[in-house]
Amino acid sequence: MNRLFFLLPVIALCGCNVDVSHGKEISYLQMPGSEQLDLPFSAAVRAGKTLYLSGNIGNVPGTLHLAEGGIEAETRQTMDNIKAVLEQFGSSLDEVVKCTVFMADMDEWGAMNEVYRGYFSNPPARSALGANGLALGARVEIECIAVTG
Repeated sequence: MNRLFFLLPVIALCGCNVDVSHGKEISYLQMPGSEQLDLPFSAAVRAGKTLYLSGNIGNVPGTLHLAEGGIEAETRQTMDNIKAVLEQFGSSLDEVVKCTVFMADMDEWGAMNEVYRGYFSNPPARSALGANGLALGARVEIECIAVTG
């Protein structure tokens, strides 16, 4: 019997999309003006209609300097940075489906959440964890997955 016949129920049960484009729909995206930072990663990668954002920290755009004012200020700047990346590449905070939050100090969880929750009308799925050391000594780093129109 044909092997594909056996695979069809598995594909149907997974509810997954099979990409037959052989990677032709993948774009590696950089924010305008970030070239001088010479970072070894893309701001986002678009695969089909899904946008995968790299982790964002609370740096002032175009610099490697963190926003001053502790976890609240860093979280606010982080979320503003995420919003800018999403909008630059055709998405928005309303289209975020998953976030992962990395925190340098889990004791700051409540303060981070107070700022974070103000950015979403419908909160996406989320994971959070403590990390021993974030880039540039940041207090928080957030990565997201979003869809695009």
